[in-house]
Parts: sequence; structure tokens; C-alpha cells
Amino acid sequence: MKSIWAIIPAYNEAERIAQTVKAVQMVPEIEHILVVNDGSTDSTAEEAMKTGAQLLNLPDNVGKGGAMNRAVAELDGADIILFLDADLADSASQAGLILEPILQGQADLAIAAFPPPRRKGGFGLVKKTAAWAIGRAGDLRSTAPLSGQRAMTRQVLQSVLPFNESYGVELGMTIRALRHGFRIVEVPTTMSHHETGRDLQGFIHRGRQLWDVIKVVIREWRNLL
Repeated sequence: MKSIWAIIPAYNEAERIAQTVKAVQMVPEIEHILVVNDGSTDSTAEEAMKTGAQLLNLPDNVGKGGAMNRAVAELDGADIILFLDADLADSASQAGLILEPILQGQADLAIAAFPPPRRKGGFGLVKKTAAWAIGRAGDLRSTAPLSGQRAMTRQVLQSVLPFNESYGVELGMTIRALRHGFRIVEVPTTMSHHETGRDLQGFIHRGRQLWDVIKVVIREWRNLL
């Protein structure tokens, strides 16, 4: 039987992390759950510990990609690695949907596609830029280029390291996987997470996302030509 690890990077997710972990614990295929507390200033670590999940505490906030890089050293013996966002809450129980193509040998990297957002966010510039870059890198018409819910074989993991820092981690991962010839599928789900709106905080968040996506495009440009 293949060993499956779920990695959940979390920064100030005290309100949702326990619910997310408990939902992941309902997926029978998952053997280990590792929460990476990315220098949170709230009680994320304490809430995660209550679930019985393994906890990796980082003293400082290093960003999502940095937290994922730190987690890799803990994955000895893992055959399949599943990355999940900390704010999925109960919808994290659908993690099995993206594990299935990997377990069936139909894909090397499976990405969860979410339904349309319930509230208006930005104008799609970040997503369109990321999808364009993925289309340049390989034969994949991506509808979920920034989805953080991803299952992959160990071979994929080793080929896409190190992860890009911050919000560029998913785009960089997909581009590198495509350039190495791995099979990638997007799996429809009804997963949901905390959504940003068209307010100042939302636009600041998307501005940071866009900048990180642009940095990945620049860094990976040779692979996009």
C-alpha cells in the first residue's frame, strides 16, 4: 500500500485549521497529516495540536512556498504527497477526489478545480496570467492555475523542488511538472475556502498574487518559449 501524506501550511488559521484537519482525517487513504504552522501569531498551533495531527512549528513567517519547502524534509517514505490549504474547513473531506487519479495511475499530478466563487473578487487578471503561462509551458488548458489543492507522486515532488516562495508556488510547480513531461489533470470538486472580495484588503491580496505570478513567469521564461 502506498504511503500518503497530507501537508497543510497554515498562517493565522486558528478559526479553521481544526475543522480542516478533521475533514482530512475522514479520508481513509491518508496515512499522515502534517500541519506546518508558518509563524502564526494566533492559536493556530494549539488548535492543530488538538486534532492529533503532526505539527511542524516555524518560528517566523516564511510564506506558503517557504513553509512547503520546510515540510519536504519531513516526508521520508511518502509515496504520494497531498498539499491542502488550511482554510478549506469541511470541504477538505473531498481530498480523496484528487488522490484517485494518482492511485489509479491515470495522472502524476492532480489539481482540484473549485466551483465559481460565491462573491465577486477581482477581475481575473492573476488567474488569466497564470493560465496563459501554463498554456505556454505545455498541453494543459488550465481552469484552476492557482489551486493549492494538489496530489502528486514523489517523482513529481522531487522534480519541481524547490518551490517558489509565496503565492507563486502553484504556478511554478505546474510549469516545471509540464516541462518534465508529467501527466496533469484537473479534478472538479465543490471545495471552498475563504474568499476575498472587492475591498481594499482583497485588492492588496490580489496585487501580491499578481506580483508573485509575474516573478515566476520571469524566472521560468526559458521554459515558456
